[in-house]
Amino acid sequence: MKKSLNIVLGVSGGIAAYKVAYILRLLTEAGHNVQVVPTQASLNFVGSATWEALSGNPVNAQVWDDVAEVPHVRIGQAADLVIVAPATADLISRAASGAANDLLTNVLLTATCPIVYAPAMHTEMWLNPATKENVATLRSRGNLVIEPSDGRLTGDDSGPGRLPDPEEIVSIALGVLSEQDLLGQDIVITAGGTREFLDPVRFLGNSSSGKQGVALAVSARNRGAKVTLICANVSVPLPVGVTIVNVITGDDMLSQVLKSASTADVIVMAAAVADYKPKIKQTSKMKKSADGSVPSIELERTVDILADLVIHRGTSHPDQVIVGFAAETGDDKGSVLEHGIAKLQRKGCDLLVINEVGPNLAFGTDDNEVTILTRDPASQLTIPKTSKTAIAHAIWDTVISLQSHSK
Repeated sequence: MKKSLNIVLGVSGGIAAYKVAYILRLLTEAGHNVQVVPTQASLNFVGSATWEALSGNPVNAQVWDDVAEVPHVRIGQAADLVIVAPATADLISRAASGAANDLLTNVLLTATCPIVYAPAMHTEMWLNPATKENVATLRSRGNLVIEPSDGRLTGDDSGPGRLPDPEEIVSIALGVLSEQDLLGQDIVITAGGTREFLDPVRFLGNSSSGKQGVALAVSARNRGAKVTLICANVSVPLPVGVTIVNVITGDDMLSQVLKSASTADVIVMAAAVADYKPKIKQTSKMKKSADGSVPSIELERTVDILADLVIHRGTSHPDQVIVGFAAETGDDKGSVLEHGIAKLQRKGCDLLVINEVGPNLAFGTDDNEVTILTRDPASQLTIPKTSKTAIAHAIWDTVISLQSHSK
C-alpha cells in the first residue's frame, strides 16, 4: 500500500454525517490526503468549514463550483480510494442508477479506484427490496458495500442500519487496497471458548477471548474473502463486514460449523472447544451440602469437531483446507512442539497452529508466538512473538500456498 494515499471522502445527507468527522481525522492522522465531497443535503448536518478545517483542503459540493479545475472529473481520476459515509438510501440509489446530478455522483462515475460504501439509514429503508437491489447492483460492479451495524438509530428506533464504528470503516476501506488474494473464497472461522454447563449457573470453560479468531476474520475480510465467524462467548468487539453466528456450547458449535462447512473453501478452528462436558447437567443450581461433602461430577468427551470435519470432508470437498489450533503445555511426555506434531498426525487436518498457553500466554493477549505446521515436515514455520493480526496474515499466506500447490 502507498505510504500516503489520495482519498475521496463522500458524505451524503444522513444524521450519521457527524461521525464522519472522526473518519476524516483517522485518515489524516495516518498521513493520507483527504478530499471531502459532501452532498448539498449533508451540509445541513455538518458544514463545509468543519470539513475544510479537518482535511486542510477546500470543499466543493456542486459541479459548478471551481469549474476551471473540472472537479467532477479531476477528483475521481486522482483518487486512490473513495469512501462514502454515510451512504444513504438516496445516494445508493443514485449511484446504482449511474446518476450524475451532483459533484459526488460525478466523482463516483469517474473514479477507477476501489469504492467503499458505509450505509446508514433506518431499518425499513435498509431492508426495502429497492435498496437491496441497489446494493446488489453496486456489489456486482466490484464496489464494497459494508453491512450496517445493528443498534440505536434516530429517535427510539433500533435495528440494522446504524453506521459502523469509524475505526471499522477505515480498517475495511484501507484493507481493500491490500492484495485481494482470498477474493471469492468462502471462509469459516471459529473463535472464543465454549462452555459446558454443570447446572444453570456453573460451567466448564476456558480463558479464550477470541482475539485470534477475530484477527483471522478481519484479515481474511480485508484480503477479499466472504467470512463467517462462529463465536463462542467472545469477549472482544466483533468485526463488521463478516457474518456473525453466536454459539455457547461445543454441540452448538458443531452444529453451526457443519452447517457452514458445506460451501466453505477454508475452515479455521481457532476456538478453544472444551474436551469434556458433564455427563448429566443439573436442572437446578447445585447447593452446598450441610455436611461439607463435595459432589462427584462424571464427565464425558465432547465431539472432536476438528477430526469430524476431516472425516466429513471426504470426497465431496477434496480441495477444502482445514486448519486446526493446538493450545498446548509441555509435560513429562513431550514438549509443546512434540504434542503439536502428534496432534496434527492424529487429527488429519491440513495445517495446525501450535501455541503455548499459560499465565499471560496466548489467551486474552494482544500478541502471541506460534508454530505453523503442515503435513510436510520441511514446511514448519515458527513465528516469534508478534501481533495476532500479523499471525493471522501468516496463516493465510500458508493456506494460499497449500491451495496453490494442490492445483
